[in-house]
Amino acid sequence: MRLSHLAMAGAFALALAQPAVAQEKLLIGSTSASSNHYGYFVSVAKLVNEKAEGLEASVVETGATLDNLRRIERGQVDFGLVTTNVAQHAHAGTNEFDGRPMKLGLLWVYTGAPQNVIVREDAEVGSLAELKGVRFNPGIKGSATESTTEAVFEALGLSADYVRGSTTDVVDMIKDNRVAGYVKSGAGTKLDGSTLDIATFTPIKVLGLTDEQKAVLAEKMPDVSIVDVPAGAADGMPAYATWSFGVGAAAGPALSEEAAYKIVKAVMEDKEAQGAALASVKGVDLAQLTLQYATIPLHPGAARWYREQGIEIPARLQPAAN
Repeated sequence: MRLSHLAMAGAFALALAQPAVAQEKLLIGSTSASSNHYGYFVSVAKLVNEKAEGLEASVVETGATLDNLRRIERGQVDFGLVTTNVAQHAHAGTNEFDGRPMKLGLLWVYTGAPQNVIVREDAEVGSLAELKGVRFNPGIKGSATESTTEAVFEALGLSADYVRGSTTDVVDMIKDNRVAGYVKSGAGTKLDGSTLDIATFTPIKVLGLTDEQKAVLAEKMPDVSIVDVPAGAADGMPAYATWSFGVGAAAGPALSEEAAYKIVKAVMEDKEAQGAALASVKGVDLAQLTLQYATIPLHPGAARWYREQGIEIPARLQPAAN
């Protein structure tokens, strides 16, 4: 009996002496800590730590998409927040990445940002083509909305009398009828708060894309997605089509297929944490949202999860062969 006890004690001591299973430590590039998107990635890190065996994730405050892509390229973060339009530029080696394409794979998209063309109802503007010569704000100065709107208008042969300014300035100008309208990112499939503020006392409408314009953008601007926004973006608002980009997470080839698979699995199977962190994620089918907004191939680990679910991956999103 004593020998048995000694044997058991020895085995217990040996087990304590064994090193713990090593955790692969990951850094997630996010954005400013003041942004609700930072809080979203804190929830993602928590999911990874709780659900992805062998992985331990921490969130890093960064300058958002461009900063994250540079950090991924330098190996300073393992994956991070990206907008799908800038991710496409990085993958293709265009715009800010001219001549130096990145090896980049999309993990998932968690929210969309439809670019809504809002005008006053009394502006007598019934289509995008009728904005010619009209005082109009293409997006807040220096924003992705502004640069994307100008590129879309150029691709479609459209023009307007552009007026620049901050959100506060432009909202006041629309209310005072000094500017006919503006382009503003939506909150998912709903109009954003500043647009609803205008609509409180100033009737508005949304100018959508025609089928011909949708086809032109699909051919000329692979960095944006064309989305059909259902009726109800605001009270009484009919359905319309517009250009959009998504916000999601991407990684370089340094993130292994196995790690990417575990991360994507944890994110896709979660039904509470992400929605609690960011309202626009609540109840959203992230798999379908990713397929809708993706502009670059999926990371091999993400593609593996999709295949396991029996979800067909379009040819343009298939991971590149090694």
